[in-house]
Amino acid sequence: MIGWDDMYKVVVSMFPLYVALMLGYGSVKWWRLFTHEQCDGINRFLATLAILGLWGRFSSRASYNWSITTFSLCTLTNLLVVGVPVMQAMYGQWGVDLVVQLCMVQSLVWIPLLLLLLEFRNTRMMDSTTSSSPPPPVNNGMVDEERDVEMSLVITREGGGESYWSLARVVWMKMAMNPNVYANVLGLAWALMASRLKFTMPSIMEGSVEIMLKAGKGTAMFNIGIFIALQRKVIACGTGPTVLGLVSRFVVGPAITALCSLAVGLHGPALHIAIIQAAIPQAIASFVFGNEYGLHANVLSTAVVFGTVISLPLLIGYYIGLEYAA
Repeated sequence: MIGWDDMYKVVVSMFPLYVALMLGYGSVKWWRLFTHEQCDGINRFLATLAILGLWGRFSSRASYNWSITTFSLCTLTNLLVVGVPVMQAMYGQWGVDLVVQLCMVQSLVWIPLLLLLLEFRNTRMMDSTTSSSPPPPVNNGMVDEERDVEMSLVITREGGGESYWSLARVVWMKMAMNPNVYANVLGLAWALMASRLKFTMPSIMEGSVEIMLKAGKGTAMFNIGIFIALQRKVIACGTGPTVLGLVSRFVVGPAITALCSLAVGLHGPALHIAIIQAAIPQAIASFVFGNEYGLHANVLSTAVVFGTVISLPLLIGYYIGLEYAA
């Protein structure tokens, strides 16, 4: 059973995130330290580089957009920061081992799939825009390689090529250049070789990964604070989308996981762990990617900030209910 000491450990793991969030909020709202362009640069750094530190630990357009956001809300969880201490308190080291494995699945499957959907949406929107008017010569922060890839789509359109195949080619080229896609694969390959050949990561490399991991978590919450400070209201998305985000995270995700787990024959503690990990609060990376691609960042920031606050009593409620039902 969970004791007060276990709950304190979970709170200790969450509290530093909100310190970074408040610093980010204050740096824009009160101290005016960053401009809009600098805030965009911080988020781009997170979306392309800082999130890589995680590998070391292990229809209509509107409906399509919301499908991507709902997918992100239901699948991406904060397994390392919240999941590990929660599972340690509830199920011991066995629960922690399962959560770490699920974190690898999330990194290798769900995050690349989310990026694929976001790139497809972004490229399709660019395709529809360039088909009606030429793109303005404005530098929006894209590197030259990305600009060349997107311009290839414009050339294909003007040359009368098939839209679907040109769209698919551009999406896959941009995915191939995204370090988030292959970094987790390299991390898994390294872990497998290290386990097989019985060697450890050199301290100089381990220190480099560790500092990127800490930078990614802290700067991501700092970036959420900046984003909230730039909005007119703290809950910028309104009541309806906020409720949708929290229900997707804490009800829809666990329900789908429970049905799929029962369908494949899971039972006992393994089933309980599968359901509880699906109710772990929203991953910070989901906001980073949503903000980078301009898709419902206000909904995702609210899900991260307020979902993490209310997650502990909800997780304890899931734990007690599952133990009682067993």
